[in-house]
Amino acid sequence: MSHESRRLDAVCVYCGSSNDADPAYVAAAFAVGESFAKAGLKLVYGGGGVGLMGAAARGAHAAGGAVLGIIPTFLRGREQPFDDVETVIVDSMHERKMMMFERSDAFVVLPGGIGTLEEIVELLSWRRLDLHQKPIVFHNPGGFWDPLFALIRHTIDRGLTPPDLASAWRSVERAEDVTPALLAWDTEIYQSGAPETLRRLT
Repeated sequence: MSHESRRLDAVCVYCGSSNDADPAYVAAAFAVGESFAKAGLKLVYGGGGVGLMGAAARGAHAAGGAVLGIIPTFLRGREQPFDDVETVIVDSMHERKMMMFERSDAFVVLPGGIGTLEEIVELLSWRRLDLHQKPIVFHNPGGFWDPLFALIRHTIDRGLTPPDLASAWRSVERAEDVTPALLAWDTEIYQSGAPETLRRLT
């Protein structure tokens, strides 16, 4: 797909930063980053060089892709920034999350822990409030994210969340399907003529 036929240029990845993660998750994160580069997509991520986070950035960088890391000052020692790519140092987690959102046209969620949960719940909450309609794709190996999906469905079934939130994301089992799912969704948005204002925070 050519850049002229899509609006998707930069994709934010939310994922774990633990080095104790399953090596299969780490390898998949590298492959996802690599696939972004091959598709001409810029990777926006949390700036760390560890865990799945570092693997995704290294995958994109190794394949010649553009990478932007955003990390708060207090995490530089803990998450060890990947110095081979462009990195912005910010003052707080709030500033990091807002900049990651604003610099991205879509989001990919890889396996992660409590920090990743915080990010995706906020992203889905903003979607619920019609603050954006940016594509969201989960990499869901072995049903990793199924408990989260079940919890959201539970809130829908109890009348606490609108039913249409269940269509706010797509889930794929294989790492190699992440980028194609993003590009297909972006094509649908482009062809539907959705106004650009819906792709950005209002």
